[in-house]
Amino acid sequence: MTCPQCIGIQKLFDDATARRELRRWQRRGPPKSTALLLQGLDEALAPDGGTSGLTFLDIGGGIGAIQHALMDRGAAGGTHVDASPAYLQVSRGEAEARGYAHLIRYVEGDFVELAPTLTAADIVTLDRVVCCYPDMPALLDAAASRATSVLGLVFPRDHILNRLGVRAINLVQALRRHPFRVYLHPPEAVHTRLEAQGFRRSSEARTLLWHAWVYRRARGGVEEQDRPATDPAPSPDAP
Repeated sequence: MTCPQCIGIQKLFDDATARRELRRWQRRGPPKSTALLLQGLDEALAPDGGTSGLTFLDIGGGIGAIQHALMDRGAAGGTHVDASPAYLQVSRGEAEARGYAHLIRYVEGDFVELAPTLTAADIVTLDRVVCCYPDMPALLDAAASRATSVLGLVFPRDHILNRLGVRAINLVQALRRHPFRVYLHPPEAVHTRLEAQGFRRSSEARTLLWHAWVYRRARGGVEEQDRPATDPAPSPDAP
């Protein structure tokens, strides 16, 4: 990956950061915003029998908090895409310890570029990912194209605290000459984009800093022409 933001993600979310986040998750469980997202997914899937047997695509999945929760709920497996190799390594290590790494495919890179090659999934998640990507429409369009049933995301609320926080973070990053930036995309634009892709919001929750929204596909699934030509099986040896 050569894009500045991808390079910035690799530098910022390194091995030390990934292992620190894993230890925190092992002690305390997921952050509140992630827990709210999982609750919304449970509610959205309950009418159809829950998570059991479903597949997932975890975009920017970090240490794998959502993946591990979905596997604990009986998911059949899925794909973890991340620009940080350290996150992928830590996520796979935890999955190996739990005995299901062979059911998850680990893919390093820019999801928007990779999306056409990835298998569609019942559940697509973006937990604190929208704020790390400059082109929100492209990211959400790509995510929606891979979601056959449910799509959930956590992203920043648009208020004064987050506006000041984003400006401060990006100023510090610029002074450090670090390529990573944070983006505060308008929530209404996020909602409008997903509705345009055929999704309807089924739940919305929030913390002081974050929205946790879950959407269901209004009708039908991913169009056949949008599916990849081949559906590669999960492999523990994938990058």
